[in-house]
Amino acid sequence: MARRTTRSSTYARRAVRHDRHGRSERSPATGPHLDPLKNRIDSFDMTVAAAADFLRSAWPDDLAKVRFEVGAMPLGILPDGTVPRWWTSSSEGRIVLYRLPIQRMSKLHRDDELHQRMMIESCVFRATAELIGKDPWDLGPDRFHF
Repeated sequence: MARRTTRSSTYARRAVRHDRHGRSERSPATGPHLDPLKNRIDSFDMTVAAAADFLRSAWPDDLAKVRFEVGAMPLGILPDGTVPRWWTSSSEGRIVLYRLPIQRMSKLHRDDELHQRMMIESCVFRATAELIGKDPWDLGPDRFHF
């Protein structure tokens, strides 16, 4: 009588994890040996958050109750025909930065990651200065002294 082999005895099975819906987990798209993917939306959000944290630490009394938000596009254009890069409301304590106009309509002399990040930070500084009634260069005076 011939011995019958089953698939489980000839192949080693990998452990499969399942989520609460019974589906197996997905592996990361980049694998363990590559850096995670970065996209424009995440880098924009992180740059806004970093600039907002810096400004909050420099001006804690003025910015204690201010919310920094990111919106994709403004609802309309300004009377002069330009697209706004941000919107501020001192009564609500809100600053909304519009990602698409800042990223796509800003004219940079060099279009690389550093200059894009500097443009985003300058918009955060200018919007904050508009909200609290100060000059943007006064918001981070120690930041520009080397």
